[in-house]
Amino acid sequence: MAAKYPWWHWFLGETRTRILLLYTVLMLLVTAASVPIFLLMLFANISQRAQAELNQEMQSFRSAQREWESLQLRSDRALYDFLDDYLAQQMPEEEHFLIAIVDEQLYHSNPSELPPVLEPGSSLSDRWMNIGHSVSGRQRVSGMGDILYSAQPLILRDRIRGSFVVVQQTAGKRQEALDGIVIFVQVAIGVILISFVLAWFATARILSPMKQLVSAARSINESDLTRRIPSMKGSGEMTELAEAFNAMMNRLQEAFISQRDFVNDAGHELRTPITIIQGHLELLGDDPQERQETLDLVMDELDRMSRMVNDLILLAKAERPDFLHLETIDIPAFMEDLFSKAQTLADRVWVLQSSGKGRMVGDRQRLTGAILNLIQNATHYTKSTDLIELGYAITRKEVRFWVRDTGEGIAPEDQKRIFERFARAANSYRRSEGAGLGLAIVRAITEAHGGRVELMSQLEIGSTFMVILPLEPNKKRLFT
Repeated sequence: MAAKYPWWHWFLGETRTRILLLYTVLMLLVTAASVPIFLLMLFANISQRAQAELNQEMQSFRSAQREWESLQLRSDRALYDFLDDYLAQQMPEEEHFLIAIVDEQLYHSNPSELPPVLEPGSSLSDRWMNIGHSVSGRQRVSGMGDILYSAQPLILRDRIRGSFVVVQQTAGKRQEALDGIVIFVQVAIGVILISFVLAWFATARILSPMKQLVSAARSINESDLTRRIPSMKGSGEMTELAEAFNAMMNRLQEAFISQRDFVNDAGHELRTPITIIQGHLELLGDDPQERQETLDLVMDELDRMSRMVNDLILLAKAERPDFLHLETIDIPAFMEDLFSKAQTLADRVWVLQSSGKGRMVGDRQRLTGAILNLIQNATHYTKSTDLIELGYAITRKEVRFWVRDTGEGIAPEDQKRIFERFARAANSYRRSEGAGLGLAIVRAITEAHGGRVELMSQLEIGSTFMVILPLEPNKKRLFT
């Protein structure tokens, strides 16, 4: 199929291209902003070094002058000889000038050829003609940069005869700095562009989990939730993204499997009473007694279906944030009320065990239903001579409710699955009239409070179901 957009549209549409373009633009802007700052710092360094060299030159002349003065040579010829010897011995660097002025005339300089700005008659030259003390200064000259100078008076027989001047230009060094900046900018732009190209290809590997994520997301449907992103080595955002996506898919797969199993199990459980009702209604005769028996059976099955639907609705609501209506519960009074209700359920040996006094925050109705489910479950698998113990114990942070019986017990292989929906213990010699949702409801209510359910059971000895709840549920967990 022909491309819908030109290649450049695809290139600019790539996430990595946009990231790298943004990076490149930022780097170019930073480089452009740094050039004048770097140039100012470089010019300041040039001026500082030029001033230091100027001071060193003048210090060298002053040392030579003091040595000459110590020889007590006070004739004009001696002054000229001193200046000639000193200038001949010096080898000034480029843009360095040594100038000797005697009797308001340029006597000698090194190098001998001076730029126009330093020749006799110039403003700078006139400034050095008659000085009574050492002077230093700086003058900006168009096209020549800064001119730094230091002048020392020449004194012979207590009379000022002239001056010795050390001059240094910075134009050449400034031009070298400018040329270096141009080269720096060219190299920087080249390096940035080459880095962009190399990084564009390298980023493809870094962002490969994104493409795998897109591919996996497009291939996922309700019939195939097994697609995952291959695990990545190391750490970082891409690794976290791959792990988060795979974890999300694991949760979704488990949820879909659970939903599918739930629908299948619910359909199976509801199909039985519907089949019974349909079969009896089809065979319904004219005999009044038979009609009444059929009506009673149909009503019983409808009641069972109604209880099952209500249980399913309760389990569905357990995932909602408004499932619980919290209030403060006095634990001893709550358990005494439960114990009174439990005794009416069946003829058993009933015992109430209590440990401590205190209060908790919870949904009284939901907790009553959960513990009564455990009690009713115990009555289904015990005999009239068996003991059922209802108890509680309060600690600093949590409360433990338990229902213990001396019934037939639960096999180890059944102890985990009986909390699933529509599950029953396989070894039970008597069957509950329920649909196998009671313990699933207990677990849902307990987990909604931020607690957990524990089971300890042995065959032919009995079972203990323990509901462990925090005294104050985590509100953040309840409402998120």
